[in-house]
Amino acid sequence: MLGIGSVVLGVSDVGRAAAFWTETLGCVPRDGIEDDWAVLVPPGGTAGPRLSLGLSRTPVQEHPRVHLDLYAGDAADQAAEVERLLGLGARRVDWDLYPEGADFVVLADPDGNRFCVIDTGGA
Repeated sequence: MLGIGSVVLGVSDVGRAAAFWTETLGCVPRDGIEDDWAVLVPPGGTAGPRLSLGLSRTPVQEHPRVHLDLYAGDAADQAAEVERLLGLGARRVDWDLYPEGADFVVLADPDGNRFCVIDTGGA
């Protein structure tokens, strides 16, 4: 049986992306950070998803088919996390597909990769 070993993001600067995502998720590089590749793992060998960063020359998609959802506990936690991530170098995305009453905020990492911060406290 197969399982997901890692989610891979294409980035234009692996070092910059690794700095952003290690601070964002509290993860650590598995084997160091190369110019073209890094695998970030949960700290202390705990179980959880790995995030791999691979050097890419392709442009970022405005409406990506795959993205990360980061879960916040409630609306207050979501707002605090969005502000923290903006301080780390994320930016708000002028997202044209927000539904009414959206429980998510769309941000982009320093490379422009879109991700969402979800308020999981709602019904």
